Amino acid sequence: MKAERSILELQDVTKHFGGLNVIENLSFAVARGSRTAMIGPNGAGKTTLFNLVSGLLSADAGRILFDGHDISAVPSRQRVGYGIARSFQNVRLMPHLTALENVMVGQHSRCGGLFGILQPINLLPNSRWRAEARASLADAGLTAYENATVASLPYGVQKRVELVRAIMARPRLLLLDEPAAGLNSGESEALQQLLDRICANTAMTLFIIEHDMHFVGALCDHVVVLDFGRKIAEGTLAKIRDDPVVQRIYLGTAAASKERNHATRCA
Repeated sequence: MKAERSILELQDVTKHFGGLNVIENLSFAVARGSRTAMIGPNGAGKTTLFNLVSGLLSADAGRILFDGHDISAVPSRQRVGYGIARSFQNVRLMPHLTALENVMVGQHSRCGGLFGILQPINLLPNSRWRAEARASLADAGLTAYENATVASLPYGVQKRVELVRAIMARPRLLLLDEPAAGLNSGESEALQQLLDRICANTAMTLFIIEHDMHFVGALCDHVVVLDFGRKIAEGTLAKIRDDPVVQRIYLGTAAASKERNHATRCA
């Protein structure tokens, strides 16, 4: 993948915690406008990598480039301003606020100065900010929940509210950490269709961590595989599935684990 086509590029990125190397000399690029998935066993370093890209952690070595600019030392808040938004493996909404209010929080990254910061608040019933947030909830099929306190909502609905909040920042790169985790098949399909519509209607680049291969296959056009913080393969999902190393380390391990879990339930 040529660097000029990339919106995100990692160059020999390394991160360790004490004597444990979680990410080791990792290099790859995410093409502009692509839908890229990162897969790998638990503990492979996937969430750590997202924390490095979003600025929650700092790399010990290597460079992270966003749209050609080195953002390795840029604080997390400023990376949001550059156009990077994310969701988390565990939902991080404000439970005491309504769905609408949570979504409006996502608009603040687009406002500058003190007056701008005060704009997207849920006080004026006819403000353009509120109208935009309501329209985004409606597009996600969440109109019925807009005035409900988030803590009272089902988990699958909370996941979609968090996604809408991230989109309110109008990111150029959206990082989603296991968006389908904990969802039933219907909720997962609804989320995949929502992401399809968003990607089709915007120039946003999507980069996700996911274990659900059906979800990945329906949504993504490129896959990167991690194991112990190293890239072991990348390409289309069809290519990844045929890779003997991936089959042995990841896909084969997942299948074996599924069989063991099934046997345990039936015992």
